[in-house]
Amino acid sequence: MNLRRLFLYLLIASVALSALIGIGVLLFGDFGNIEVRVLMTTLTVTVTCICGLACGAYLETGRGKYLPLAGIAFSIISALMCFLIIWDVLDDSEPFIKSFLTVVILAASCSHLSLLSLARLDSRFAWTRIAAAACVSFLAGIFLYILWFEPTGDSDLIYRILGVLGILLASITVVTPILHRLSSSGSNLEKIDEEIAELESKINSLRAQRAAAAKSVEEESH
Repeated sequence: MNLRRLFLYLLIASVALSALIGIGVLLFGDFGNIEVRVLMTTLTVTVTCICGLACGAYLETGRGKYLPLAGIAFSIISALMCFLIIWDVLDDSEPFIKSFLTVVILAASCSHLSLLSLARLDSRFAWTRIAAAACVSFLAGIFLYILWFEPTGDSDLIYRILGVLGILLASITVVTPILHRLSSSGSNLEKIDEEIAELESKINSLRAQRAAAAKSVEEESH
């Protein structure tokens, strides 16, 4: 089972469970601490699966490896840390909460970039990926700086910069599907070359697996 399908099944299960818990509480019970924690746990799984879907889809394209794997790892780690906070295990530790928020920021950054990277863009639109990566990196860096160093002062420059970067990133995110469509309607040579490269990579991987399997069979026969 591939990662995208796994996260998809987990997403469906978590959404269904959240709905059942919500309906059950509204019809038959009280919305107490246990119910809130269970609901927050399922919602955490839902958000984790959404991030995992974005990263898993990009990983399956074969056009990236480290970014989606990092996103999946950060998403799972942040979910586990969130469970500890929800169930009052480490909810009073400020360093732990800051560490949790740090991992959340990194997971969201990797997932966002993985989602944008799914688009197949012509070389004339390649600058948008660089711009998106720069915006995400600066946004994440500023958020982490505010989180850990808690700057004080009357200047609102840092928040103005956050606003500008947020607007730029939102604009790039909105236009990326349009640029993908424009790229698809143009020349298909780059797309064909990428698909050929992906198929060749898969063929080489299968040949290596076959060679390893054949070697194993020969060793067992001797």
